[in-house]
Amino acid sequence: MDIPDREPENAAQAGPCRLYGVTHFETAEMYGWGEGEKLLGHALAPIRDEVTIATKFGFTPAFAPNSQLDHIREVVDNSLRNLNTDVIDVFYQHVPDPHVPIEDVVGVMKEFVDAGKVKYLGLSNADEDTIRRAHAVHPISVLQNEYSLFAPHDTAPLFPVLEELGIGLVAYSPLARGFLSGAVKSRDHYTADHFRQRLAWWKPENFDTNLAIAGKLTELAESKGATLSQLALAWLLAQKDYIVPIPGSRNPDRVAQNTAADLTLTAEKRCPICKGWWFTGEVTGGKRKRVNAVYCSPRRRTRAYRQRASRSEGVTP
Repeated sequence: MDIPDREPENAAQAGPCRLYGVTHFETAEMYGWGEGEKLLGHALAPIRDEVTIATKFGFTPAFAPNSQLDHIREVVDNSLRNLNTDVIDVFYQHVPDPHVPIEDVVGVMKEFVDAGKVKYLGLSNADEDTIRRAHAVHPISVLQNEYSLFAPHDTAPLFPVLEELGIGLVAYSPLARGFLSGAVKSRDHYTADHFRQRLAWWKPENFDTNLAIAGKLTELAESKGATLSQLALAWLLAQKDYIVPIPGSRNPDRVAQNTAADLTLTAEKRCPICKGWWFTGEVTGGKRKRVNAVYCSPRRRTRAYRQRASRSEGVTP
């Protein structure tokens, strides 16, 4: 589960999530600029030894990239304090910074692994070249990229390098930023500054087509005794055994629903989806109860932890 901003109801889901089998939680410096971390740290304090926590650095308050080396050092100490923990389980660069070589960034991140303040290193929104250069400095355990039924094309080409280097994939926005949640609404239902106003899937010229696709997927899900979100998550889990989707919600009922799915898609069952409408270009405006594993080994797949995962949907990590 991901704690995306400063709203207390988001962090309030952390305790109940543990009851549903969730053992991994993610946040970031930019989620409330420390407030999200504080809320998460407080919520998880009673069960800290039972869960893993990840956080990210890499933005300015104006949302420009910021991986300046002194900033990274400052973020680690702030995050440890905010999260009320002695160690960060996974520490990500949120987005590449064109002004700071990735070798220098990972070199500083490695300092905190050596110091025992961070266990594993991750990248987010990175391409193959960045992954390889980073991994040459210190093993990268996790890549976090957008990956879903509505956005399958950008991340899939990275599978070979992830498999070669033994890197797990954390799939953010696995429910297409809410479009596959089963509760999608048109732009008219959101405020003018809501992030979905800027997403092409919600543009008036695209929305009805995409809504029809979601409707067909819903019919398929119901035929298997599942919800649309459960089908979307099952599809992701069926792609590779090192993928961890991170859905989530402010609504505890939806968190329970996402973690309760008992749906496994075999190759035969995936066939109607893999030959579906989005792969023929009909999704418009987009780019062309499972046990999950994140692998944390430099050149071999050692399962560092297995977890049932549920994380937030609708906010870019």
